[in-house]
Amino acid sequence: MLLGIGWRLFDDWVADTELPLTLAETSVEVLDHEDRLLRVYPVGDGIWRMALQLDQVDPRFTEMLIAYEDRRFWSHPGVDVLALMRAGGQALWHGRVVSGGSTLTMQLARLLEDGSTGRWSGKLRQIRVALALERRLSKAEILRLYLTHAPYGGNIEGLRAASYVWLGKEPRRLTAAEAALLVALPQSPESRRPDRAPKAARQARAKVLSRMVADGILDSESAEIATKARLPRQMAAMPRLAPHLADRALSANPGARRLSLTVQADLQQRMEQLVQAAARRSGARLSAALMVVDHQSGEVLASVGSPGYADQGRQGFVDMTQALRSPGSTLKPLVYGLAFDRGLVHPETLIHDGPVDFDGYAPQNFDGVFRGDLRVREALQLSLNIPVVKLTRELGAAHLMAALRRGGASPRLPGGGKPGLAISLGGLGTSLQDLVQIYTGLAAGGQGPALRVLRGASQQDRPRMISDVAAWQLGDVLRGLAPPPGARAGVLAYKTGTSYGHRDAWALGWDGRHVIGVWMGRADGTPVPGAFGGDLAAPVLFEAFGLLKPDFDALPPPPAATLILSAAELPAPLRRFRARDAVFEPAENAPQMLFPPNGARLALEGGGLPVKLRGGTAPFVVLADGKPVLQGQQAREFEIPSPGLGFSDLVVVDAAGRSARAAIEID
Repeated sequence: MLLGIGWRLFDDWVADTELPLTLAETSVEVLDHEDRLLRVYPVGDGIWRMALQLDQVDPRFTEMLIAYEDRRFWSHPGVDVLALMRAGGQALWHGRVVSGGSTLTMQLARLLEDGSTGRWSGKLRQIRVALALERRLSKAEILRLYLTHAPYGGNIEGLRAASYVWLGKEPRRLTAAEAALLVALPQSPESRRPDRAPKAARQARAKVLSRMVADGILDSESAEIATKARLPRQMAAMPRLAPHLADRALSANPGARRLSLTVQADLQQRMEQLVQAAARRSGARLSAALMVVDHQSGEVLASVGSPGYADQGRQGFVDMTQALRSPGSTLKPLVYGLAFDRGLVHPETLIHDGPVDFDGYAPQNFDGVFRGDLRVREALQLSLNIPVVKLTRELGAAHLMAALRRGGASPRLPGGGKPGLAISLGGLGTSLQDLVQIYTGLAAGGQGPALRVLRGASQQDRPRMISDVAAWQLGDVLRGLAPPPGARAGVLAYKTGTSYGHRDAWALGWDGRHVIGVWMGRADGTPVPGAFGGDLAAPVLFEAFGLLKPDFDALPPPPAATLILSAAELPAPLRRFRARDAVFEPAENAPQMLFPPNGARLALEGGGLPVKLRGGTAPFVVLADGKPVLQGQQAREFEIPSPGLGFSDLVVVDAAGRSARAAIEID
């Protein structure tokens, strides 16, 4: 009866145990497309503690752990009475503690409560919690919790975090030496740390290996080899691939403990190394960013926000794939694509590159040179400014902005004003991600998928920007650009860009499957003297494609409706570009009177009137108030007799009958 009453009281004592929390916070994990770890975040108290399932653990490690720590784990109720009796007897015989009698369940109880085993009260509490845990949890769950909380030195808790820090890998496959080290460390995690106490760590590992031989788990030869294996010399950093992208994904999915991205870990690592090397070559403060996208699915395969997440000198914490910057000339292909669709031009159409003035806006080419008549194909390949501004004027700046938004970009205008003609030359703010989205649409035939980074997210196509014919024509033109030295020609459609003041260098390109975008500059927006997209970013673009795959995917064939003709074979309206209001404008290459300008008021002191011309075809005839004052003039800078005080009307006529006029006043 007394035994029965005692057992009932004991049973109630165990049943009434208030258990500590077993749902401890674990690190947020960001995974790649094959569930490989990209980035892990510490828990709130700075501890690295990663969630773990038993199928993530090498079975040999589990076998070695149980054999060494708690050989009757699968059969005892939480307390191993035989082990406790043995430990107590050895302590009495030797006068000191020789071996412990704690089971893995008792150790888990201590870890969950952060308690001590130094006092009998502490040990009794562990026994009570261990017995209660065994009643409420399965053995597998107890083992999983122990492997999640076991200390491994410093701020490392749990087997998975320890395996990454000490071995640089998941604990799915461990050598005998690695498993033995991870079995030995939790018993004394600080005094056995291999980076600080290699001798103690080696001895502890050898002790585990010796026990495994005695228990028949390892043969002596394997144990001997494992005993001589090198120990890790230092803690490795936890994985931190695609850190900016991981931060954004986590911010967009608050509360998620596990995020799977479309990124490919191996490719991401190669691209990060490429960006780091490119930035180092280019200057101490230079930053860079890069994105790789599959333009058939919209999946982001790699995203590098800076040369180094912790690089303070380059402001590496700033994600330059998202920063608003001037796109330079990278929007020109879209302008030409829209012009192809509107029937304004064809790649073989002639367009004039000469001085223009649109209500006071007089764009210049980057090198200040005018090239006269040339094909649209050449104008885009040379990235000339004047032809593309002419086309933007015909299209309407608002239509270009609308096309950008249809393609998935979110352009910003300075001061929130209305779009002007300068937007086609980079006079707005956009990001690398926006440009890659636009080029994804161009590469996919004028209508591409929206970029996506979360694995399993459904594919969504953006609205069409341009027709498949116009998109193919752009690819055909842009693959004709000369590649950087040493790179293959004709395999990649690409465009470079340089923003005003050399603040941003761009290169974006595509082949039959992928789009890559590269930005280089300074994160704070200060100029980089001498930086050009073609010199700085284009070599990185081609190198990135080389790291992506062994060869380029072929660009698609032309759609059936594509008009492939020479300039002479084109329909008459497409042979030469003429603006809609060209009938009211001076003829192409008409003479222009640079001096005196129209409306000028001049003071002449008895001398002649200087005249300066541009354009036109010599010889010239000059008329003042309808009367010829000079004939057969070959030069473009000369003097004519003063027409006298008051208002006069000057006219210059060239050999082709084209004229220029200026009304002046002389006082």
